[in-house]
Amino acid sequence: MKPVMGIQLYTLRDFIQTAEDFDKTLERLEKMGVKDVQISAIGDIPAETQAEILKKHGMSVCVTHKGLDRMLTDLDSMIDEHKAIGCDAMGIGAPPENCRGNSGNVRRFIENAGKIGAKLKENGMTFNYHNHSFEFNRLDDMACSMMDMLLEETDPETFNFIPDLAWVHYAGADPLEILKKMKGRVKVIHFKDYIIDNNKERHFVSLGKGIVDLRACYELACELEMPYIVYEQDNDWTDNDPFKATEESWEYLQSLIK
Repeated sequence: MKPVMGIQLYTLRDFIQTAEDFDKTLERLEKMGVKDVQISAIGDIPAETQAEILKKHGMSVCVTHKGLDRMLTDLDSMIDEHKAIGCDAMGIGAPPENCRGNSGNVRRFIENAGKIGAKLKENGMTFNYHNHSFEFNRLDDMACSMMDMLLEETDPETFNFIPDLAWVHYAGADPLEILKKMKGRVKVIHFKDYIIDNNKERHFVSLGKGIVDLRACYELACELEMPYIVYEQDNDWTDNDPFKATEESWEYLQSLIK
């Protein structure tokens, strides 16, 4: 099964802060042939308005990124908002600092995430965790990492993953092995690429221009039948133009399909 290709709108976050800009951005993506997006870091635009604009451009939302604090205090409203935009996967971009670092913090996060995931499951939705590199660091009080705990101590029925392959690679882990460990728990994979310059500093780049073996990851994603791949770039856009980086990366994604 070939994954569906999409765009994570966090890359274009400066251009989705108003309904007018959201409309213009989706229009540009539509002209590129994009049909699936992830919504993240969007401005204060009502879900109903988002839904109208998405429908206008023939777009579907595969997953979102939302904050943990609101999930814990206003989950019913968030579920309604996701239903309005036709999205069944609620994602968290990163947990707060008090959810990391030691096993106690991580277990409290796992407990809260389990409750959120159970409520989402009741509503035909899933909870999805997006990683950075810190999850692969050894915990202060245990000879394992946060990612080890998330993989081993969460319930596959209520806790899914959004593996970000550049962050996995940057952490020193093997993206292919991580994808295998997450089999059956992934709807959306983040394809991201980066380089290390002569000063040993990390810079994100358009897909296919960095050091992550994204083709091998794509082939494994097909084998594991993971439904979606979306392009995301945090910063360092080509010529400081996120649209140019998005176009280049979209072309790369299309080349993988061919």
